[in-house]
Amino acid sequence: MWFFLISDAFTFSTLLVVYGVIRFASPVVWADPEKVFTHFPGLHELLHIDAPLAFVGLMTFILIASSVTMVLAVEAGHRGDRAKVELYMLWTILGGVAFVSCQGYEWYHFIVGTHGFYHEVYGDLNGALHLLDGSVATAMADGTIIIQNGVDAGKDLLTNPDLVTKLVPGGQISADLFVQGANTTINQYAQNPSFANLFFFITGFHGSHVASGVLLNYIVYKQVQNGVMEERGHYEMVEKVGLYWHFVDLVWVFVFTFFYLV
Repeated sequence: MWFFLISDAFTFSTLLVVYGVIRFASPVVWADPEKVFTHFPGLHELLHIDAPLAFVGLMTFILIASSVTMVLAVEAGHRGDRAKVELYMLWTILGGVAFVSCQGYEWYHFIVGTHGFYHEVYGDLNGALHLLDGSVATAMADGTIIIQNGVDAGKDLLTNPDLVTKLVPGGQISADLFVQGANTTINQYAQNPSFANLFFFITGFHGSHVASGVLLNYIVYKQVQNGVMEERGHYEMVEKVGLYWHFVDLVWVFVFTFFYLV
């Protein structure tokens, strides 16, 4: 377990170093987390109140609290207290499920977005503007602009609510692309798409670790419940999954610091 955790630590360290390098080498302004992560269940939907970083703070508290219950489960295992081990492991599992659920809520609002942002895009020298869906917007002889070779083939570009277009000297096309939410190509939060890509990859990678930890904890919980540990005469497996869970919690502290605080 220690060998695995050390190797995994190198993986997360590399990802966070890459994040730092890309962020500070970015020629455009990076997204401000306090303006991106403002949703809190109930406050935003019902009262339309923004609470910057409050929800991710709650997520962090839940994960740290689950680490405390895991410590108590390991301690109870050392005493051979099966009932307490079951209780604290169950609380740890519930904490992990709550964290993953919160992360899903955060991803949903990050992807959907709340307000629009205009990205300025330019066409090529032939007067063709290449759009995100593979379409090509072209200036016609009569002055109209149409989309060709795409899902909106033949549609007048001027009627597309997501684009504000204009012709510039030389027949080139300039457009302000209206974007809401985030995907791996473009996002409303910053001109640089790397912010969303790194967010999806690193927080998703960590989330997969939490989900795996929940599964491992549940397996060991069922073993404790079925008396497997008492048959073995020790609760060492509880301590092993506890090490993994503490590692996941520690990594989140660094992810939280890099993405949300710095």
